[in-house]
Amino acid sequence: MGKVLGILYFHLIAKERKRAIAQMRASLSNSEEDASRLVRESFINMGRTFMEILYMPHLNKNNINDFVDPRGLEKLREALKEGHGVVVLTGHVGNWEWMAASMAFNGIPTTTIVKPQPNSQHTRILNEYREMVGVEVFARGTSELLAAARALKKGKILGFLADQDAGPGGAFIDFFGKPASTPLGPAVFARKFQSPVVPLFIVRRKDGKHRLIAGDIMHCESTDNADADLLQFTIKMTKFVEDVIRENPTQWLWFQKRWNTAPDEKKTKHHVSGRR
Repeated sequence: MGKVLGILYFHLIAKERKRAIAQMRASLSNSEEDASRLVRESFINMGRTFMEILYMPHLNKNNINDFVDPRGLEKLREALKEGHGVVVLTGHVGNWEWMAASMAFNGIPTTTIVKPQPNSQHTRILNEYREMVGVEVFARGTSELLAAARALKKGKILGFLADQDAGPGGAFIDFFGKPASTPLGPAVFARKFQSPVVPLFIVRRKDGKHRLIAGDIMHCESTDNADADLLQFTIKMTKFVEDVIRENPTQWLWFQKRWNTAPDEKKTKHHVSGRR
């Protein structure tokens, strides 16, 4: 059913399809035929992910490892031993909702900061599903950020989807060779609370199940120049995100408006550019 939904979406939603193909070609320098094929596969993956999210109420600690290979979670357990919580760097790759469920059902205290969906009903249902599998949710906002900070202080995991356009207040960093406004949240929390960062992503295997991609534990430097520390660490993390997408091009949402904010819209109060 998910495959059929993905194919229908690919053919019927022309605006998103064309944007995805154009952005993939600009990023990977592939032909239109190759980009169209890969984007079609990414839409199929998205359709399957949608159906899997509907199945989330049926997930539990006894069956989650049948769907998601837990290898990679040991990096989180190792990082938690430092006693400062852990910032998880991830993105809209594969079924990230099931990745969070895998963490929670395997006994890792998991929280996340989420961006409200345009449809409030959609947001409510998603958050109910997240909480149902044991993930603590903080919506973006001042009070929620304070709650997220407390979660880190209590030694919990705080997950960030770090592949979205961050608007004029983000750091403009090259992403696939083009400046993109990049969220600073992971670096800000990691530096302020001395929390280790673990890059963690999920991708679909050929048999339909999922595997985790876990990077090495990272730490943000803390010098007298906070802006430089945050910028350099965000550049490093962005490179990891890009590499994961480049190696798994059918797993990312290519139609999202990652380069929506132009560099001339940037705010000059903070670090504003960083080319690799």
